[in-house]
Amino acid sequence: MSGRHKKSCRLLRNTKLGGSLAAATAVGATAISLIAAAPAGSSEKVDATSAGALAALPHRATAPKEPHAPAALGKSADNVNAKKREWLPTAGDALKLAEAQVGVSEDSSGGGTKFQKWFVSSPWAERGVQRDGGKVSDYANANWCDMFVSWVGAQLGVKGMGADAFTRTHAQWFKDQGRWGDNATPGSVVFFSWSGSKSIDAIDHVGMVIKDNNDGTIQTIEGNTDNSVKVRTRDKSLVVGYGYPEYGSSDA
Repeated sequence: MSGRHKKSCRLLRNTKLGGSLAAATAVGATAISLIAAAPAGSSEKVDATSAGALAALPHRATAPKEPHAPAALGKSADNVNAKKREWLPTAGDALKLAEAQVGVSEDSSGGGTKFQKWFVSSPWAERGVQRDGGKVSDYANANWCDMFVSWVGAQLGVKGMGADAFTRTHAQWFKDQGRWGDNATPGSVVFFSWSGSKSIDAIDHVGMVIKDNNDGTIQTIEGNTDNSVKVRTRDKSLVVGYGYPEYGSSDA
């Protein structure tokens, strides 16, 4: 078959959902209070449930404590500890983690990946149920291209990555945050439409940019492409746009 994605990641497979789920109201207030509201009207109601295009929970890693400075340097331990440096994951960190997942594949039911299991257990699934109805377990065998991208961001605590199982709302979230554009940069989140449309409403699939090949194509790392995680080469004519997470500098 061609290099195209077998099934649209904008739809969650074999689920007929509707109405609200009473249990969704039990979502922890603290977690939900940290979630950015999904853009109104951006979620198309299809035979699918979608999980909120949400800002990742604030999570910052800090560099290990610096050793006490020698007395000869005239620095007290208090001064050293007061200057702890904040560490932000880089695009290289995100791509290294993503590429380490190459070969992970779904089971015969379309589920079983670590990305789906993580999403089901996360606040984003509960928030998606609140937004669109259905039940959390529907995500267990759902299309997972966006769950893969969201998982990478969540594992590293990437700021501005967002989290979603529905590509269109995730793309709209990036746009609403002012983090949307047309340049393929390493680590950016790339959204595709197999029809070549440039409309967010036509998005079918999502991945991460490894590099711009400067020949009209980009190299990407994608989940749920031929049912597994693979490195791909995609024509730019299929790109709707790019979302830009907030990465740290490689020389920080």
